[in-house]
Amino acid sequence: MPSPLFRRPVVAWALYDWANSAFATTVMAGFFPVFFKQFWSAGTDPTVSTFRLGIGNGIGSFAVALLAPLIGAAADRGGARIKTLAVFTFLGISMTAALYWVDKGDWRLAVLFYALASVGFWGGVTFADSLLLDVAEPAEFDVVSSYGYSLGYLGGGLLFAVNVWMTLSPATFGLADAAAAVRVSFLSVALWWAIFTLPLLAFVRERRSATQLSTFGALSAGLRELRSTLGHIRRYRTLMIFLAAFWLYIDGVNTVIKMAVDYGMSIGLEAKSLITALLITQFVAFPAALGFGWLGKRVGTRPALLLAIGVYLLTTIWAYWLDSVAEFYAMAVVIGLVQGGVQSLSRSFYGRLVPPDKSGEFFGFFNLIGKFGAVVGPLLTGGVALLTGSSRVAILSLVVLFAAGGALLWLVPDAEARPES
Repeated sequence: MPSPLFRRPVVAWALYDWANSAFATTVMAGFFPVFFKQFWSAGTDPTVSTFRLGIGNGIGSFAVALLAPLIGAAADRGGARIKTLAVFTFLGISMTAALYWVDKGDWRLAVLFYALASVGFWGGVTFADSLLLDVAEPAEFDVVSSYGYSLGYLGGGLLFAVNVWMTLSPATFGLADAAAAVRVSFLSVALWWAIFTLPLLAFVRERRSATQLSTFGALSAGLRELRSTLGHIRRYRTLMIFLAAFWLYIDGVNTVIKMAVDYGMSIGLEAKSLITALLITQFVAFPAALGFGWLGKRVGTRPALLLAIGVYLLTTIWAYWLDSVAEFYAMAVVIGLVQGGVQSLSRSFYGRLVPPDKSGEFFGFFNLIGKFGAVVGPLLTGGVALLTGSSRVAILSLVVLFAAGGALLWLVPDAEARPES
């Protein structure tokens, strides 16, 4: 039987991860936080600029978290998930490109464009995730989902590597300085995102519902359907247990991603070494995500997920004693081995629990949980740091999230069957 990875709709769908991961790496994780402090908030107290950046992050995530389930339900009923993905993607691309023209010190405009770009990014992710059910059969979910994440890590890592090179040697690219290189990097992300989204728009077709509705009718029906889902949520008990588990362990994963550089700096490691570690994680995660897709197919999705969560738990304990760049690099490799696996297998496992005719709506909930899955961890680590005065004890506290999430996941059966729609 030919591999699903060579089917044109699957390749086109996976390339969307390749496309939008450039925003996740170069903009979200890499340059925007640093450039926001040093360029758009130049001369401002660091705590004030941190607050401003938090507002930008919070607005984008909160907006998508609230809107995604409703928009997903409406898109399901109107057969418009691909069109809606295109709208969100255009928003993300245009706002990312707009960052190039934001002048030094204009932090308000930078926050606005970044928040809107984040809405476009997360909205596009929501509908791309839901299209997994349109390009693959249930038995292929693990492999295909992992394929998407692996291409995302590779694509995002490649462009990020070029962008880092641009900032380290701007003259090589005909640029005046590192600041100019960062601004051009934002344009490169927008172009990359646009080009590699085209295959999905051209070759992926959603499995339309029997009844197609107008835009207003789809929104009205989507709202009714969303209310119905919330009113009968007990019907999907297994799904809700999984979402509770996912919320806990993905909160731990997201906190590690967001706090790794900060933690490294707090124990005295150089920023250049931390950027190198971030690149290591990206390129290790590329083949590892594919490997976890194979592992999920061999041993079952839940056991593979539990293995990845267990590695995160042990790595968090290891981080307590971390004291050298070499160890930080080694930890970057270990995290890279499981990070893509946790994300891709969570998506495919959830896809098996979702009623096929409600994929947009239910993946809206999935991404809602993912957006709020970076709340408990920062509060936990921040509170522990305040109480103990130790960043090492603070990072160790994340063990609670991985242990609790893994325990709840243990209660979810690793079944192929879907609930009735």
